[in-house]
Amino acid sequence: MELPHVTRRTHMARPYRPGPKQFVFAVGDGNDQQVSVGDPQEAYVAFSAFFRGREADTYTIKDEPAGQSLALMPRLGVISRTRDADHPRSEHLQVDRANRYLPGAMLFFENGYAGLDRFGQWFSDLSDLDASPEARGAARAATITTEAAAIEEVARIWADSGIVDPSDQYYVFFDSHGVDDDRAERAELLQLIDFLGLERVDAPAEASGGEVWVRTDPRLEVEAARWS
Repeated sequence: MELPHVTRRTHMARPYRPGPKQFVFAVGDGNDQQVSVGDPQEAYVAFSAFFRGREADTYTIKDEPAGQSLALMPRLGVISRTRDADHPRSEHLQVDRANRYLPGAMLFFENGYAGLDRFGQWFSDLSDLDASPEARGAARAATITTEAAAIEEVARIWADSGIVDPSDQYYVFFDSHGVDDDRAERAELLQLIDFLGLERVDAPAEASGGEVWVRTDPRLEVEAARWS
């Protein structure tokens, strides 16, 4: 079966350096796969085949020359990223939907560790993921203390799963999602809406239960346009 072409918004990312580039794919069974690729799409296609052809607890992508790696753990619902530069750092992300793993890998192929900065709510301590989604969302929101950072984060959440309603009067977050989806990001969003003084309105009766509707605001319009 032909794999779909994946494209991502890359306006904030550093340009990809031309290949060839080497990655190592591993699942911990000693049968690591080394690949040399010319661009991120080629790396994505190779890893998609590797990912779908195995059953494992952890799938690791290593960019050894850059000292960076990405670990996908579907059974735990976790993605971890690590960099071993001058200041070693690992961060962890709780994944709510199964279709998030391969897009995360694509971002890593495009721009390494930094490529996933805006992919979700990253925590430096894996144990933080044991907290409830609402607690994680509140903790994430509490780290955002400026209007500019809050607007950027709200736009990131909207760009991931939102739309503008047909009247152009409202931003719809978590379009067509249920109340049990995206609980951590919804909790974060609601706190940031209050912080920014955005106007939340009641969703129409036909809307899905998890949707959040916010009246358009010039600050949000400018930032959201950068993600379009």
